[in-house]
Amino acid sequence: MRTLLLALFTAAVLALTPSARAQATGGRVKALKITILSTMLADGADQLGEWGFSALVEADGHRILFDTGAHTDVVLKNARALGLDLSDVPEVVLSHNHWDHIGGLVTLRQSVREKHPAALAVVHVGTGIFYPRTSFNRGIPDNPARLMKPEYERTGGVFVTHDRPVQLYPGIWLTGPVPRTYPEHNWSGSGRVQTPDGWVEDNVPEDQALVFDTDQGLVLLVGCGHAGIVNTAAYARSVVRPARFRAIVGGIHLFAASDETLAWTGRMLAGDGVDAFLGAHCTGIETVYRFRSSLGLDRRHAVVAAVGSSFDLASGIDAGNIAQ
Repeated sequence: MRTLLLALFTAAVLALTPSARAQATGGRVKALKITILSTMLADGADQLGEWGFSALVEADGHRILFDTGAHTDVVLKNARALGLDLSDVPEVVLSHNHWDHIGGLVTLRQSVREKHPAALAVVHVGTGIFYPRTSFNRGIPDNPARLMKPEYERTGGVFVTHDRPVQLYPGIWLTGPVPRTYPEHNWSGSGRVQTPDGWVEDNVPEDQALVFDTDQGLVLLVGCGHAGIVNTAAYARSVVRPARFRAIVGGIHLFAASDETLAWTGRMLAGDGVDAFLGAHCTGIETVYRFRSSLGLDRRHAVVAAVGSSFDLASGIDAGNIAQ
């Protein structure tokens, strides 16, 4: 029976191709909450910080897990500490292939599949996430997503690969791989990836984000923003609509950025309009402080994220205790 239920669920998800989903859905998100489950800063005795990222999305009755942290058990433990049940979360989005975003996937799936075979059973990824990779130009195979794939599939889970934007549910958009319009360089430059055009520098071509279309503006959820937060924001506005951002949440990989890069990024985002910023993971504490100035925000609206921090469409950012 469990196998049949999972088969029916995954078949229903897979039947909704990008074009079918777009034709079948519309409208805007009315209720939205994004809760951070993995980042470096922990906000309670039972919570764990790590170099990683994960967030739980709850939008109009739909629940999606965005990234799964670095260690195998941190997101699971943090969800339990926060009283969040993941057994009724059917879908996962992985922003990209890096270990600090996919590390908990198999453990999370195994924790729920016996009693809830459809939980965490479908994973949305961008084209390129499973490309062969090497690290530091030394020819060492290094793609944790490629190594993890068969282990996850043995649990009965399936991957759905996207090469373009798709509307997952009314007002909930997955960007698919983000085009690189602006010259942002938010990746290490030390790895190589085998694409259909051959071996090239690994610029994380599969990097993708979630966009929520609301009456208050767009809400953008990113994992590392390796495509560049300016590129990602511009693409979100071109795919969904050219609205201001009610909030940007997640990691944007600017922790080591120069003053010039931070200033340019702030100016570009300010041009789009950003009402709230919850910076997690690889964003960098200095980046959050700079954005308070460049985006014209105060400490309630530009916050360093901790485990348990959240953004709610109705009430804004709940920073928790330590990151207020």
